[in-house]
Amino acid sequence: MQDNTRFDGRVAIVTGAGSRDSGTTATTVGNGRAIAALLARRGAKVLLLDVELGWLKGTGDMIHADGGVSASAVCDVSKAADCKAAVAEALRLWGRLDILVNNVGISGPSGDATAVDPEGWDHGMAVNVKSVMLMAKYAVPEMRKQDGGAIVNLASVAGLQGGHPGLLYATTKGAIVQMTRAMAAHHGGDLIRVNAVAPGYVYTPMVASRGMTEELRQQRATAGMLKVEGSAWDVAEAACFLASPAARWITGVTLPVDAGRSSGAASASPKPGGLVR
Repeated sequence: MQDNTRFDGRVAIVTGAGSRDSGTTATTVGNGRAIAALLARRGAKVLLLDVELGWLKGTGDMIHADGGVSASAVCDVSKAADCKAAVAEALRLWGRLDILVNNVGISGPSGDATAVDPEGWDHGMAVNVKSVMLMAKYAVPEMRKQDGGAIVNLASVAGLQGGHPGLLYATTKGAIVQMTRAMAAHHGGDLIRVNAVAPGYVYTPMVASRGMTEELRQQRATAGMLKVEGSAWDVAEAACFLASPAARWITGVTLPVDAGRSSGAASASPKPGGLVR
């Protein structure tokens, strides 16, 4: 029986595939690095994109150590020319494009509408939202040529719920949720599936760089129903499932990966001694 979770013969692009942290453990790997590594581990050839080539080295090294295939390229996904060039590079290297993971994202300026910096707002919207449109603009025509493909966008539970302290971040992630629905409708006739993953309180280098205390980290870990800290590998498993042939009849979905936090009160927790998978 064919393994529908494999990506043999397929080519993927992952934006924001690097990390400023050189660690390779589950607690230090970012979402983009984990997604790219898992795609490659399951047979895909992966083009790694980020704004700094050095950030991609650890990702490429991880893939190489696993026996996978990848290449790295500098790309500012807020610029149309860079996005066009990235898709062209994947085609030059491997002749096709099957999967696009729009992972790149920044926290952006903090504050509510009265405090947020307008210039920082524009930059955050360009990186988090415009980039999804630009990458799809150049990826979709190539997927049409081969009668299908898969796009996975990285949203956040901040885009599903209220209460986030940063207006910019919550707004961009909410926009990605709606973009995913709209793009799924636009491209379904071409057999291009478009889905999103909405991570919750996972522990990544971006989170760690904010000076996360152990106390706050524990509070975050227990915010969901499962009372277990999530990692980028949990996000990667969801993204790879949605990109895989196993999800061939799924499109327009935003899948929360948050230990149940967005589903209701955390009091609905598993019984003591219960298995967590």
